[in-house]
Parts: sequence; structure tokens; C-alpha cells
Amino acid sequence: MFETILAALLPAIITILLGYFAARHHDFEQKEVPTLNRMVMGYALPLSLFVGVVSAGRADLLEDISLAVVLAIAIIGMYWLIFLLARFVFHYSSSLSALGAMAAAAPSTAFVGAAVLGELYGVKADIPVAVGSIIIVVGLVPVTIIILTLGGTGAPPKRQRGKAAAAATQAAVHQDPDIFGKILSALKQPVVWLPMLGFILVLLDVDVPKPFADSLALLGHASAGVALFASGIILAGYTIVVNGPVLFLVFVKNIVQPSLVLGGMLWFGYTNPILGQAVLTTALPSVALIVMLSVQYRVAAREAASALFLSTMISFLTMSAFIAYLL
Repeated sequence: MFETILAALLPAIITILLGYFAARHHDFEQKEVPTLNRMVMGYALPLSLFVGVVSAGRADLLEDISLAVVLAIAIIGMYWLIFLLARFVFHYSSSLSALGAMAAAAPSTAFVGAAVLGELYGVKADIPVAVGSIIIVVGLVPVTIIILTLGGTGAPPKRQRGKAAAAATQAAVHQDPDIFGKILSALKQPVVWLPMLGFILVLLDVDVPKPFADSLALLGHASAGVALFASGIILAGYTIVVNGPVLFLVFVKNIVQPSLVLGGMLWFGYTNPILGQAVLTTALPSVALIVMLSVQYRVAAREAASALFLSTMISFLTMSAFIAYLL
């Protein structure tokens, strides 16, 4: 089983390392990351998400409502828990809180999940992969982009922490006459509206012709690879950050989230295969989207790339432990 996890995670690690060595060899520079980012966020990733959503089909999504509910609670619930903790307990900015919440809550279903779960569950893996992807692109991505569009960067100065920081943020929002314009601008981004369009088409049971979907998927397949490659370039410009916040996010993503799902589902009497599908979906490492968002909005790119790299590396051990327990 370790070979299965290795086969699924090794491509991600090698791609990150390729980006790292390409930058160290001066084939790519830090200033080129925004260009790669625009390609991913404006074209490749929206197309990949759209095709992934419409390929699921309404029948598959409705086949197991229990799994969808569990994953929605686990992913969206963890996102808001970490966001509120970072924002109002540790007093980070709304942008940094949203990015950290995404790192701690969103599993890499489309890239790593398809390989790991596909090996374990065969065609049945399409359901947790599709459901997890839809929850992320419909439930987390639009909210995160809106928060990043409206928010600042970094932690607030000490003199503005606590209630003073919250009051200052609220006052700034009320004084901004273009707040709705910023929200509309965020919603206009392809990475937001295109997956949502796909979700609507699925709910309406509209069949997207396979040749058309395959044509869009050609560029979409590049999204994960380019995102990971760009992560390696970012890491080459910095020392990998191994600090408290980064380790905390990795700990939550790789251990806490799947452990809570495991305990909760056992408490309510769930068994395999739905138990294993839900736990292993949430045990996947962080989604590469966090790096693309951090670069686009200039929020903690070094920390985001470090969290992605560490989450992917550590998932060798954590996913092996969960698989050994479940199967």
C-alpha cells in the first residue's frame, strides 16, 4: 500500500523539486512566477475545475448524500474554524486567515486524490474526488477570493490587535465606497464563475458533450503541474519556512481533520467503504491552489509554498497510517 501512496505523491514532490532546481539553475526567476500564475488562475485551473465538475454527473453526486454531507462539514467547517481562530484569536489579517484556512481545510482531491483513492476503490473513487472538488471550488474558492480581494496582508500591528484591530477593519470596510465593486470583480474571475457554471449545469442535468469537455481538459491538465512547479520556484528564492503557524496548518490538514472525520463517523456508526472514502479524502495533502492565490494576492507566498511542500511530504506517513487502520 505504501507503493500506492508513493506513486500518487511522488509526481507532486518531483514537480516541486524540478521547479526548485530550475530556479536554482537560473532557468526561471522569481519574477516569472506571476506569469505562470496568470496562466493557471486565468485559464488552466478554471478549465480543469469546470471539466472535473461536469464530468461527475448529477447521478454520481446524488448516489451517496451521506458522503457529500460528511465532506462538506469536514472541509467547510474546518475552513471557518481556522479562519475565525486566526482572525479573532491570533489577530492575523483577513487575507492571511483565509489563506491559512484554505491550506488547513482543502485537500488535493483532483491531483493526488484521484490516484490514491482510485487505487483503493476503483471507479467508486470518482464520487469522493468529484464531491470534494465541488465543495472546494463552490464552497471555498469564491469566499476566499472575495476575502483576499477585500483584505490586507500580514498580521496587524500590535497596537491595533484585538478589538482595536477589528474596529479598524470594520471602519475601513464602511469607508470603502467600492466594496461591492471589489466583490463583483472577485466573482468575475474565471476560477470562480466557471466551476460554478459547471455546478449549475450538473444540477440541471445538462450533458456537456465529451469532445468539448476533452478539448477544455487539454489545457486544464496543466494546472496542477504548473502550480507545483511554481511552488518550487518560490521555494528556491527563500528558505523553507518551518515555523509554528506553518506546522500548525500542516498538522491540522494532515492529522486533525481526518482524525475528526474518523472519530465522528465511527461515533455515528459508519463503516467502509464510506468511512474510508471520507477519511482518506480529508487526509490528502493541501491543495496546490493555495500557492497560486498567495502569489496573485501577494500574501505569504513563502509560507504557502512551504506548507504545501511539507503537507505533501508528511502525507507519506500520515496517509499510510490512516490506510493501515482503515483497510
